[in-house]
Amino acid sequence: MTLQEKDSQYLWHPYTQHKTSKTPIAISRGEGALLWDENNKEYIDAIASWWVNPFGHSNKFIADAIYKQLTTLEHVLFGGFTHEPAIKVAEKLIEILPENQQKIFFSDNGSTAVEVAIKVALQYFFNKGEKRTTIIAFENAFHGDTFAAMAASGISFYTQAFQGMFIDVVRIPVPVKGEEQVSFDSLKKVIQNHNCAGFIFEPLVQGAAGMVMYESESLAKLIAICKENNVLTIADEVMTGFGKTGKTFAMNYVSEVPDMMCLSKALTGGTIPMAITTFTQDIFDAFYDDDINKALFHGHTFTANPTGCAAALASIDLLQTDEMQANIRRINKSHLQFQKKIESHPKVITARTLGVIFAVEIKSNTEESYYGSMRTKLYNFFIENGIVLRPVGNIVYILPPYIMTDEQLQKVYKTIEEAIEMV
Repeated sequence: MTLQEKDSQYLWHPYTQHKTSKTPIAISRGEGALLWDENNKEYIDAIASWWVNPFGHSNKFIADAIYKQLTTLEHVLFGGFTHEPAIKVAEKLIEILPENQQKIFFSDNGSTAVEVAIKVALQYFFNKGEKRTTIIAFENAFHGDTFAAMAASGISFYTQAFQGMFIDVVRIPVPVKGEEQVSFDSLKKVIQNHNCAGFIFEPLVQGAAGMVMYESESLAKLIAICKENNVLTIADEVMTGFGKTGKTFAMNYVSEVPDMMCLSKALTGGTIPMAITTFTQDIFDAFYDDDINKALFHGHTFTANPTGCAAALASIDLLQTDEMQANIRRINKSHLQFQKKIESHPKVITARTLGVIFAVEIKSNTEESYYGSMRTKLYNFFIENGIVLRPVGNIVYILPPYIMTDEQLQKVYKTIEEAIEMV
């Protein structure tokens, strides 16, 4: 049996309707920005495998760090114990995070990083004797698949089977160009009419919504409104963190600072699942008490896994090299040139770029659903041409590994142009 045949017999894949979808492609190896399937067909991974591999596949620097840690201390429980790799990760992050972030809490994926932040926002006020039960989020947000993270997400088909089971979440419009004041006014109204504990947002770019972008000044205004009303702010940097927007964190563009930040995906360079939620000292202090019931009762078996910490340290070191920073600037420049070329195409509604993120919205005669016919046609076209891209409806985006070559980028651009002509 081939790997594909065995897969069909045993496995259940994420975000997949197995009755109508093609059998998943069996990947046998990867190197740099490239993947090869079991038949040795080559693919360019133009989305860094769901945004987690900024330094490419089979990165030897990260692999060596993982091997060294595996042969020293692969894992130890984090309840009642600690270890040097976790402390080093905390020290490294505190150096590069916004200066108000002082405490590091480990978990295992982006959804749980968000879950922790939302639980902390709610319990923060509970510990202070206040009843605040509402979380504010953007329309069409995506924050993960666990229950609180899913509740904060606004893409309906992810959540429709679970309506009526969620915590209280109220949505406001994204402050895209021309709609800023509507967003500000909506936030003020929500805070006035609800007992709001926190506001969670994807800073500057809404990933799963189709790389919807908005300005840092607008986000700063929203955060300032929350601060004026003692509403905690949560920056979900699971997608945007570690260089994607051109700076280490998207919040580095914003004049206001959040109370919490959620990190995952590129944290370990696509190697070992790990996530982190960061907090201000003030938030930590609300849980620091003689009363055991005020502790944060949340944890994971693999919390602060030493091997994952070693991968994270190696990944952050790589990100900070002059070579990798130059690569980010090179890709951004290339994206901007392609944007200028493609945005006037008669079949293009708009194109946008931030850092290494590029998105183009293609005109359609019908309203395109998230997993609609245009998306399927585009996805299949890219796969046939050896490009891994996952369109969102009629929006095609690129979020490549930072080590992608100019030649590989040009092939991706050329294939997107051909796809636009094809639909």
